[in-house]
Amino acid sequence: MIRLSLAGIAAAATLLATAPAPAPAAPLHYVALGDSYSAGSFVRPWNADGCGRSAHDYPHQAASRLKVKLTDVTCSGAEVRAGLLARQSELKGPPSVPPAGGWAPKPAQVGAVSATTDLVTVGVGGNSVGFADILETCARQGLASFGTGSPCTARYTRGEAASRLDERFASLEADLAALLKELHARAPRAKVAVVGYPAVVDDAAGCSWGSWQQLGTVTKGDMPWLDSVERRVNTVLRDSARRGGAEFVDTYASSVGHGVCVTGEQRWMYGIKDSLTGPGGQSDPPSELCRSIPAPGEACTALHPNVRGATHQADLVTQALTELGATRR
Repeated sequence: MIRLSLAGIAAAATLLATAPAPAPAAPLHYVALGDSYSAGSFVRPWNADGCGRSAHDYPHQAASRLKVKLTDVTCSGAEVRAGLLARQSELKGPPSVPPAGGWAPKPAQVGAVSATTDLVTVGVGGNSVGFADILETCARQGLASFGTGSPCTARYTRGEAASRLDERFASLEADLAALLKELHARAPRAKVAVVGYPAVVDDAAGCSWGSWQQLGTVTKGDMPWLDSVERRVNTVLRDSARRGGAEFVDTYASSVGHGVCVTGEQRWMYGIKDSLTGPGGQSDPPSELCRSIPAPGEACTALHPNVRGATHQADLVTQALTELGATRR
């Protein structure tokens, strides 16, 4: 029979009680890169350095849910080259009216990624193909045609404009390949997710010509082509992620039916000029051009996800990062 020593038991208990507890594992380090759709531009509250980065963008929401350490360097106006791979000098806000002398340039976002980075999200591409310029052209041509036909589709699907657009898509593919290669070189063990764009105008039903809380003077005939451009960007992002050893997060499919043409809580997208969403009372004093747009919205929100849209993005990014191992080391 084994004889138990009360003195021995007491001594062991004392050692256990005084032994230092194992140090908790350090939280994973998550770096978010991207443009205004990743920064949650126009969702209150946002920072005031010209990037418009919201405290409720999908990087912040996902990091909070996953309890990881976040470095969020997303910035409105960012392109793959001028923004992620190189310095960004053109910032879009909000605030929409820059200070005297303009915004200070931002360093290349990839500089935030290092060997200690565990998770990276990349949401970029729309600015690289000039989607904002395309939208402005479509609005101007729709105004000139009094809302009839599909003048923008005709412009961009043949001739010089079509060739230039094809060139921008080819450049986007090459730039994404370079970006993913650079990320893997900087953070060899990091898991990388490329985040696509949510549906903006997947269905023109419910849109009215001349409504700036929707697509303004873009004709309904041009809306399917605009949707095709967004889907083309998402295809490039998906294929580039696959070739570059990254995960693709599809935010388009589950946001169909929640674009700019619907109303109420089913609407996850701001129109061109709209009322702000998100907690607090932060405002964005409109520029002179914005004030001239005949619509009652608070700000020129320029077709970005509202707070419901940002939360939808966060749901999908959180799921993707969890599957990539965000909850374990």
